[in-house]
Amino acid sequence: MRRETTIILGGGPAGSAAAITLARAGDRPLVLERQRETGDALCGGFLSWHSLALLDQLGLPKLRGATVDHVRLFARTGSASARLPRPALGVSRRQLDSALLAHAEALGARVERGVMAREIDGREIRADGETFAPERLLLATGKHDVRGAARPKPPGDPALGLRVRLGPAPALTRLIESAIELHLFDRGYAGLVLQEDGSANLCLAVRKSRLNEEGDPRALLDAIGREAPALGERLAWLADKAGIDAIASVPYGWRATGTAPGVYRLGDQAGVIPSLAGEGMGIALTSGMRAGEAVLGGRPADEFQRDLARRTLRPIAVARAILAAAERPVTAPLLVRTMKLAPGLATLVARATRVGH
Repeated sequence: MRRETTIILGGGPAGSAAAITLARAGDRPLVLERQRETGDALCGGFLSWHSLALLDQLGLPKLRGATVDHVRLFARTGSASARLPRPALGVSRRQLDSALLAHAEALGARVERGVMAREIDGREIRADGETFAPERLLLATGKHDVRGAARPKPPGDPALGLRVRLGPAPALTRLIESAIELHLFDRGYAGLVLQEDGSANLCLAVRKSRLNEEGDPRALLDAIGREAPALGERLAWLADKAGIDAIASVPYGWRATGTAPGVYRLGDQAGVIPSLAGEGMGIALTSGMRAGEAVLGGRPADEFQRDLARRTLRPIAVARAILAAAERPVTAPLLVRTMKLAPGLATLVARATRVGH
């Protein structure tokens, strides 16, 4: 059994932000990352102005990406556009996660890759062939649950997440330009943004019943493309053999209001904001930084978790309300018409769904 002072389980944005905060203060936390090589995560290719400010606070070098200065909203009956409060950035998770984890390591954090946690018992982590026993555990495994510390399964018709890569192609770049696009359809929505290499990252949140009706993810994409013509036009740049990443039972709207002793829950393990808000990275970075500060200040895990739950209450509640309207064919066109008549409301909603640090 390996005994450690602080273990951060997960080397994504939340875990790396915590590791950077601790390492800057002279600590040497151990980061356990399940992937041997950094790849693209399911979602999170959009960095809001708030997230970019947090990355600056962490001392991360500037990232290469596609500038995003407005949002476009599509429903079957039309579309609307509005300026973002400040410019944002579209980047690949491969670039973002690699840069953050490398920065943490350069500051003194220890990183071990290829460690797959199978079970958590209290603070004890059971991985393949090894057991870790930290004094404190920072749980930052993103949307992937670990047995013994899993989030509650959503009831009823749960959401699943899908991700595909479109392009790159000059015509696709001209179509999307400097926008973050949101496409609304029956029982789901899709977010689309360009990345640094000219490809487009398409992430969808869809109710399981839609997948059951269509049979498989590829047939589901075809059906959604027919239902949402603007999205269908963009799906023309989906390669025939392109991989489709998927994850089931995403508990959108859930927040952790409590935690086990010595376990600090970060990122999607602390709260899952509907991704149409574009603040998943903001919550990940904020929670990681605040957890690092809590550890350095000797704050108990339950006190940290209650404070984080209070900070994420409004953004997640606002995003849930928008989601409820966005995934219903009757109310989705109302969102588009409202944004067209009062584009300033989009700015207010964008600000209301940011998480302050």
